[in-house]
Amino acid sequence: MITKKEKGISLLVEVLENLENPKLPLFNSIQKLNRIGKLLNEEELTIWTEVQLGNVLFTLPMQNWLDSYAINEKENSKKSKKDLAENFAKIEELGIELTSIFTSEELTAKSIESGGGFSNIGFIEEKYNDFIKSKRVTDGTFHKSSLSRNLSIVKTIAYKKASFYHKKYAYETLPESNFEILKNNVEDVLFDIDPELAEMLMLAFKSVSSDKPEEWSQALTSCRRFFEKLADNLFPATDEKHNGRSLSKENYINRLWAFMDKSIESKSNKDLAKKHVDLLGLYLQSTYKLANKGVHSDITRIESIKTVMHIYLVCADLLNYLVKDKFIDKKPSIYTATLDELEVVGNISRKIAKEIIKLRVQKTKITEEDLKKLPGIGIKTLKNFTSNISIEE
Repeated sequence: MITKKEKGISLLVEVLENLENPKLPLFNSIQKLNRIGKLLNEEELTIWTEVQLGNVLFTLPMQNWLDSYAINEKENSKKSKKDLAENFAKIEELGIELTSIFTSEELTAKSIESGGGFSNIGFIEEKYNDFIKSKRVTDGTFHKSSLSRNLSIVKTIAYKKASFYHKKYAYETLPESNFEILKNNVEDVLFDIDPELAEMLMLAFKSVSSDKPEEWSQALTSCRRFFEKLADNLFPATDEKHNGRSLSKENYINRLWAFMDKSIESKSNKDLAKKHVDLLGLYLQSTYKLANKGVHSDITRIESIKTVMHIYLVCADLLNYLVKDKFIDKKPSIYTATLDELEVVGNISRKIAKEIIKLRVQKTKITEEDLKKLPGIGIKTLKNFTSNISIEE
């Protein structure tokens, strides 16, 4: 007879596989995580999933707490402080440890009504898919970018939680291998940069575990696309040149070189990392040509596995030199945000958003003092705006 632990581990494997497939609904994975939490008596996981599934027993007190927090920030009165304390106490009574169950990024996303707030994650997915099909940006209540941000954050957290509990129960008696330590570290950093990057690399790793040559070929194609997307994140394409090298879209190896020149101070470390990237780049280009011709017989499983593992090693080299705050802080820039993003993400009126658009036409650098001069922006509004929209160049 299968035990609860064995069933939980089996479901965790399913969740990890589902989350790696962008075509599958997030809602199904959250439902399975909820069942896992109950099977394994993991209270924090159960509470987190209940919130994602829109259980009002948890979502209503949390919404009340967020509302009272916002009011207290604005009024800072005895009554607002009392209400805030009372609502926080109600959350604690339910066993909700905010700091250990939820991230500040997630709570910020949930506080935005246009992103679906604390609605059932399935409902949020449906609304987002409706916008994709209709090619709309907003319907007056919900906003495509806010819904996307909410879904992206929840999916990233769901994967991290599934990975954590899978390691905890499936390998609790086994030591973690050195490669697993490196692999998990690289994936964690990639999730912070761009969840799609992490998904692409994990999918390639999964493909080389198959017995089918066409999947090995697909893994190599995924590795090349991953490398290109990694370059897009680390050093976006530009018309400029670096040491005579083109930094255009297709010259992703050159852009990785430029990133290394900018980020790595030690010449020996820089030269080693560049050789690593060049070697892998040349190999990917040659195998990509074979894959495009359908020459699966010339692509061995061992070569595919080596390539994927090499990708992890290259990433470990490159990501070690990241200024992580640049990627962890995903706030839209005041200089590039659309009118809708300024209004919805910045939590301001459309009238103020239009004034900001006018302001950035007039000035190349916008300061908080500039924003204070705009009609309708007070201290509280400015604080909320700058916490969600970056004013740094």
